[in-house]
Amino acid sequence: MAFAESSGGDGPPASRRSLVPLLAVCAGYFMVILDVTVINVAVPVIGRELSASLTGIQWITDGYTLVFAGFLLTGGALGDRLGNRRVFCAGVAVFTVSSAACAFAPTTPFLVAARLLEGLGAALIVPGSLALLRQAYPDPADRSRAFGLWGSVAGIAASAGPLLGGLLVSTVGWRWVFLINLPVGIACLVLTPRHVARSPRLTGRALDWPAQCAVVAAVASLTAALNEAGRRGWSDPAVLAGVGLSVVAAVAFMVRERLARTPALPPGLLRSPALGGGAVIGLLFNFGFYGMVFTASLDFQHQRGFSALVTGVALFPAVAMTMFASVLSGRLTRRTGDRPLVVSGMLLAALGLGGWAAAGDDPGYALLVVPMMAAGFGTSFALTGSTSTIMGAVPPAYSGTASALFNTTRQLGSATGVALGGTLLATAATYGSGLRLSMAIGAVAYLTAAALAWWCVPSRTGREAPAGH
Repeated sequence: MAFAESSGGDGPPASRRSLVPLLAVCAGYFMVILDVTVINVAVPVIGRELSASLTGIQWITDGYTLVFAGFLLTGGALGDRLGNRRVFCAGVAVFTVSSAACAFAPTTPFLVAARLLEGLGAALIVPGSLALLRQAYPDPADRSRAFGLWGSVAGIAASAGPLLGGLLVSTVGWRWVFLINLPVGIACLVLTPRHVARSPRLTGRALDWPAQCAVVAAVASLTAALNEAGRRGWSDPAVLAGVGLSVVAAVAFMVRERLARTPALPPGLLRSPALGGGAVIGLLFNFGFYGMVFTASLDFQHQRGFSALVTGVALFPAVAMTMFASVLSGRLTRRTGDRPLVVSGMLLAALGLGGWAAAGDDPGYALLVVPMMAAGFGTSFALTGSTSTIMGAVPPAYSGTASALFNTTRQLGSATGVALGGTLLATAATYGSGLRLSMAIGAVAYLTAAALAWWCVPSRTGREAPAGH
């Protein structure tokens, strides 16, 4: 893959580092997404070895996600103000140190605290990752290819997590689930300062801490409520309290934004169809894809009797498509623009989940391979264009904030898909009917994303928001 030379900054000549910025940024992002799913197959063993209570086990799994989702917008704002490279490297350092703490945790409370710190590191890494790629690859076609590979990393890490986790737990032990982050984090810390140019710092724009606190409260409480809804049901008092708190915090955020002289998300940006619509598209396709992965994992293990390792292998068709689709979409975007890729990807993914829903209550595994491939391919095929749309809708000064908004809505989409899938499996008349209904709802989400993309995604690439936008 050939990348155009990037310019600016104080890094080395672009000809010597054409692929290194991509590798450095994607390495950090891979760790973040892997740790969302790799823990799922390890946590039963962790619970037994550390004598963890049910609450402790839940916090080991969900504490990371809560902090990660809640602090994404804060991480983006800090990147815009202090420099995305600086904040990205700080996040990688925090993540790597906390991973080591997780690996050597002697007790459950220690492990939970280390997982919360991991989530904070992740929230600093992710917004800067897209902003740094935008900076490193100013050519629109090169940037689209970089965004495509960045997106495929998410699909591969999330889907391969159960397989890798099962392999590590069954061979060298659960602590290696965290130890594998150390060499990746160290390599990232070595490569990024040497091969990624220093980012601009907007020190004149104050960080609005009341607004940031409101965002953290809104996103974290909603994510917690969605996580618990899958276990307790949507009418549980704790779930309703979490939703209510998130609404109150969201209202407080909007009031604060109207009063602030330097709002965290300027109203002019939010009124952009490309930014707002792209964020909703990200929520919808994460809802469909991760809802599918979650319900499929439960079906394979609980109904078909697959082990965790075999379940990871069974999900591989969806994973295998993500890399191929992202590379292909990155190459096609110069000829077609983003809109056809996003729309066609969402339609293909909808066809995949619709095919699963139509396959019956107890279809053979062979009948599910093509639907999984279609969902994985379509989601990754559309992610490149969606990411380009979001990042091209804002001036460079707000690239970290735009990246944070996109990834926050995607995290909420994932949490909603998992929560709704778990509820449907638990409450449907039969397990098979609940699974089919979950897939059908996911297909509708993809169709809605396709319709929205037709309206808000630019027909051609390379559009940049003006600096005064």
